[in-house]
Amino acid sequence: MEARQLAERLATRGDLAVTLSLAGRTAAPALPPVPVRVGGFGGAQGLADYLRDQKIDVLIDATHPYAATISSNAAAAARQTRVALLALRRPAWTPIAGDRWIEVSEVAGAVQALGDMPRCVFLALGRKEIAPFADAPQHSYLVRSVEPVTPPLKVPHAVYVTARGPFAEADERAVLERHRIDIIVAKNSGGPATYGKIAAARALSLPVILLRRPLPPPYPPPQAGEGREGAAVETVDDAVAWLDHVSAPATARGV
Repeated sequence: MEARQLAERLATRGDLAVTLSLAGRTAAPALPPVPVRVGGFGGAQGLADYLRDQKIDVLIDATHPYAATISSNAAAAARQTRVALLALRRPAWTPIAGDRWIEVSEVAGAVQALGDMPRCVFLALGRKEIAPFADAPQHSYLVRSVEPVTPPLKVPHAVYVTARGPFAEADERAVLERHRIDIIVAKNSGGPATYGKIAAARALSLPVILLRRPLPPPYPPPQAGEGREGAAVETVDDAVAWLDHVSAPATARGV
C-alpha cells in the first residue's frame, strides 16, 4: 500500500525516474502511473544485478511488514551495490484498553490457539497462508482475501469473501455480527486500512489472535548527511523528505 502511495506522490516529479516493483502475488493490483516491474529478482544477488544494470541510485523497501525475505534481500543487495537504501515501515498496532490479543509467532501457533471446541473464526490472512487451518476442521471459517482462495480450505464449513481494503470499523462490526464470529485471526499489519476489524473486535469484546511481525533487517535511524548506510521511516511523507535529502546536491545538504 505504501509503495503505491509513494509512487503516486513521485509520479509527476521531473527529477526522478521511478519504477515500482511488485512481487506478482496479486493478479489485478491497483497501479500508479509509473513503470511497473512484476516478479522476483532471483534473490539478493539477482536484485543487486538489477540495481547495477539499471543504474539505480536509490532503493526504497516499502514491502509488506511480513515479507521478511524481500526486505532481507533488499538490504543485502543495497550493501553489495552501495545503493542508497530506505525502509518504509508502517508502525505495528499496539494494544489499548479493551483489546483481547493472543500473540503468536506463526500460523501453526494460531491454529493451536483456537483450541479444540468449535468456534466461528474470521481468517483475515493472506490466501496462501491459511492451509494449516485444515488441521482444525471443527471450526467454521469466514475467509477474506483480495483474490479467490483456490483450492478452497479443506474443512466442512467455510465462507469465502473477496474484498480489498480499507475497511471501516462499522462495516467490520457488521461482518462480525452477521457471521456470528467469536474470534479473529490476523496479522499485525499496522496502519489504518485494516484496523477496522481490530477496533470492531474491541467493541464486541472478541479475542484476536495476532501473528507477530518478523524482525526486519536492522537499519540505523536517518541522520543528517546519511544516504548510503540505510535508514528507516514510518510514513510516505518522511520517505519523500528523505528522498529529497539524499537526491539533493551535496552543497545543498551542507556536505
